[in-house]
Amino acid sequence: MSKFLIVGLGNIGPEYEGTRHNIGFDVLNKLAETEKVSFSSDRLADVAHLKLKGRSIILIKPTTYMNLSGKAVNYWLQQEKIEKSNMLVLVDELALPLGKLRMGPKGSDGGHNGLKNIQEVLGTSEYPRLRFGISNAFSKGKQVDFVLGKWTEEERPLVKERIDIAVEAIKSFTFIGLERTMNVFNTK
Repeated sequence: MSKFLIVGLGNIGPEYEGTRHNIGFDVLNKLAETEKVSFSSDRLADVAHLKLKGRSIILIKPTTYMNLSGKAVNYWLQQEKIEKSNMLVLVDELALPLGKLRMGPKGSDGGHNGLKNIQEVLGTSEYPRLRFGISNAFSKGKQVDFVLGKWTEEERPLVKERIDIAVEAIKSFTFIGLERTMNVFNTK
């Protein structure tokens, strides 16, 4: 049975719920809801297990806060004996327009502290990721407020729609692999 680790990046706590930075958590919550599984607290993360068409998929939302995400990622990769190529990290992305999804096999951390920590802990930037565009519609010096801010009323319908597409992209990644999924979803 093929095994996958799907990592949604975000910060724990009610003050971070519904913020742009927590889109990784939001996508995994939607996937868990769709597949009727629930998260429970475990070591360094909230974890849910699901089986889809002969695949074992472990969803984790690190409880280490964004800047220490690598600790949880490394633990669960080792614990479940999963190859980095079968891991997908979901992350918010300032450099993409709102709702744009971009899957890739590797990349820089782009200044994202969660990705930076994962790269430091794993010793590589070569692992699949799904970047979710949050746009860069903020004034100079206001990046932190923007990233940790909640979606506006105008943004919510598009974000909800794109979360559903991100869920489909995750399933596709586990069924048909990274390359074919990129061909389908990076053009949507």
